[in-house]
Amino acid sequence: MFMTADMRPLDAGGYSPGVCNIGSAEIGRRRMAGHLGLAVSAAVLAALVLVGAPHWMRLILFLPAGASASGYLQAWFHFCAGFGSRGVFNFGPLGTVHEVADPQAKKRDRARSMQIGIGSLAIGAAVAVVAALLPI
Repeated sequence: MFMTADMRPLDAGGYSPGVCNIGSAEIGRRRMAGHLGLAVSAAVLAALVLVGAPHWMRLILFLPAGASASGYLQAWFHFCAGFGSRGVFNFGPLGTVHEVADPQAKKRDRARSMQIGIGSLAIGAAVAVVAALLPI
């Protein structure tokens, strides 16, 4: 059984518009993307510090940090922003999707996708600015 972000139980096979559109395999894939983005962010920051690059160059962390945030947010919310934008969902094997038929459900999915996108951008920007301001 899955739990939604607001801790409501959700049937493992249950698509819920704007709430949950991916199952455990897809959630694991999003979590792995978050881990990868975090590792890349740390490596880029370490490299920039080691070579003595100007602090403003650390703003490049916006990209991997935003990607990491996107992966983690999608895993946390059990919701794939890309799937939501396309009007599909998947609770089965990786790579399979099913169409969302209801137009109102698609609208709720697109709204959640937009929230995840904006949240990812905001987190990426915050990480980049903090990194640029670090005195190291």
